[in-house]
Amino acid sequence: MYIFTDNVFAPTSSTKKVYEEGAKDVALSSLSGINATIFAYGQTGSGKTFTMRGITENAIRDIYEYTKNTPERDFTMKVSGLEIYNETVIDLLNRDSGPLRILDDPELVEEVAKDVQRQVGRTSLNDKSSRSHQIIRLTIQSSLRESPGHMKSFIASLNLVDLAGSERISQANTSGARLKEGSHINRSLLTLATVIRNLSSGRPCHIPYRDSKLTRILQSSLGGNARTAIICTISPALSQVEQTRNTLIFATSAKEVINNAQVNMVHSEKKLVRQLQMQVARLEEELQSPESSSTSCLRTLLSEKEFKVLQVITLQSYSSQQ
Repeated sequence: MYIFTDNVFAPTSSTKKVYEEGAKDVALSSLSGINATIFAYGQTGSGKTFTMRGITENAIRDIYEYTKNTPERDFTMKVSGLEIYNETVIDLLNRDSGPLRILDDPELVEEVAKDVQRQVGRTSLNDKSSRSHQIIRLTIQSSLRESPGHMKSFIASLNLVDLAGSERISQANTSGARLKEGSHINRSLLTLATVIRNLSSGRPCHIPYRDSKLTRILQSSLGGNARTAIICTISPALSQVEQTRNTLIFATSAKEVINNAQVNMVHSEKKLVRQLQMQVARLEEELQSPESSSTSCLRTLLSEKEFKVLQVITLQSYSSQQ
């Protein structure tokens, strides 16, 4: 028996309808300081990429519309594009930067990427199959001055995730580079399924977040401080019944996972300044690291540091005038 979920959509449903009824509320919670993640799971050719493209476009449009109509709050938004390809994390905007490291830090601050750069390859299930996981992340910070010397600051991330296909290697009929890609994809999706299954069991057990780059990046979205919407896509073809069954089992387990979403809020300017100063110190350490020696990496880190320093100076200057 499969336990369903909040909504079931027909093949004729538009991505606008899927967004409005299945993802909009989660996406817009990021404007209130609540971390949010939306991702699509399913086999190749079942509509994941098409669905996530529509959801991403609608979510970004609504977020910008909200910021335009809320003049009493100051918004800062940063957008990053990440690709996980063969267990390597790549900055989609800057291919020359080399593989990215994953730090135990809640912020990732790259810039937006184009979907055309994503790794694709031909399989027997799809002529232009996505052979990687793609994550578009919006980091949204907003400030509201309630009274002189007292400011509320909210910060949250919205992850929009298009996973690679979950089909078996034998069904994809791949070889060579495609076979290697499939092995890495299956490993990361198996880890994701294990994380979901262990979280949904209701028993204390090890959660293997660190067994793949995908689950490590999405750790806070899986049983952590975030609201998460999962869209499971299936094929109506009789030949794909086994993969459809596996997807429904995944959906049933995912429905049982309990997250603990909280508003990420900083109440005072002094506390916000301290947080920014800590981030500047972390960036200074990164600049001294041998792994940061490439020109593109140094340029990115210096740009981020300058932005954080400017935020600190602005807040300190504003506070001294009150």
